[in-house]
Amino acid sequence: MDTTPGSRPARELRARLRADLTAAMKARERTAVSALRTALAAVDNAEAVRAPEEAVTAASEHVAGARQGVGSTEAARRELSAADLADLLRAQVDERREEAARYTALGRGAAAERLRAEADVLAVYLAAPGPGAA
Repeated sequence: MDTTPGSRPARELRARLRADLTAAMKARERTAVSALRTALAAVDNAEAVRAPEEAVTAASEHVAGARQGVGSTEAARRELSAADLADLLRAQVDERREEAARYTALGRGAAAERLRAEADVLAVYLAAPGPGAA
């Protein structure tokens, strides 16, 4: 368990995103589902551990760089802070709004409106505190 300050609000926000995705799927809200799936994928990518660039010492005499034992293939994921998560969501909102402006300039109003609606779905998570906040 990570006890770093700020990790609990980040976990709560991520749990809220997942719960809202489930609710949006049940309600068949395509725009919200699309926005939340993409945002959660971005969070998962940000938490992924980068592959080490240095050579790994061999734990097996038969295969260079091999590791042995239970959990030898597991790597702990990075833990994002609440500020990291907010920055990531803000970037998602900004990206959608920029693309909507480009689509509008190209005469693709329906696609632009869809992107703006997705940005509005994600902007809610930046404006309001999560559950349990006083």
